Amino acid sequence: MQTTLFPILTELNTVSIFLRLFLSVLLGGIIGLERGIKGRPAGMRTYMLVALGSALVMITSEYLAAIYGATDPARMGAQVISGIGFLGAGTIIITRERQVRGLTTAAGLWASACMGLAIGVGFYVGALAGTIFIIFVTGLMHRLDNKLLSRSKTIDVYLEMRDTTFIHQLLEEVRQDGTKVTYMEIVPPKYDDRNQVALLLSLLLPTRRVHYEVLTDLNKVEYVNYAEEI
Repeated sequence: MQTTLFPILTELNTVSIFLRLFLSVLLGGIIGLERGIKGRPAGMRTYMLVALGSALVMITSEYLAAIYGATDPARMGAQVISGIGFLGAGTIIITRERQVRGLTTAAGLWASACMGLAIGVGFYVGALAGTIFIIFVTGLMHRLDNKLLSRSKTIDVYLEMRDTTFIHQLLEEVRQDGTKVTYMEIVPPKYDDRNQVALLLSLLLPTRRVHYEVLTDLNKVEYVNYAEEI
């Protein structure tokens, strides 16, 4: 249908080349804008360059196929899909609290590269649809994900307390309502160096509770100076 209605856009010519590169920058920027607003490691410019580079690779592949005939136009694109991992890996970090961050950003970069490949080969409908769904997942689904996690039965907590002698007492108090401590680690305190001990706890609640209520209960404990979800 595209070839019949808009041959100038699907064939390899000056108009289609500029249009494809413009669309890759535009759509990549739209995806990256949402990430940048949230302060993620990869922002608008990063996504623009990933989408632009991917589109340019596919245009180059199509050009080589048209000139030399025997060249596989999908070969260079396949290298983009596998090679984008090095950039995504750079956005993944492990925080001081042993939490993994940046997975969504890394996946978004990979999806943005795929979107750029689609634009580069002239698959405009697929690229536009892909962009809509990428924004939907990274933007709108983020709120739903947070809402579900805030009421889940599992919660990871960082807390600071006065002394190591209170650890056993704390564990006993946490387990009173049926909560299970699935992981515990003693770490250096990060907010108040006067505290002698800080803990990382993974808790399995007996029923679904709003995590804010769990943190409120922990902060009410006499020997706990500070508690937050991580």
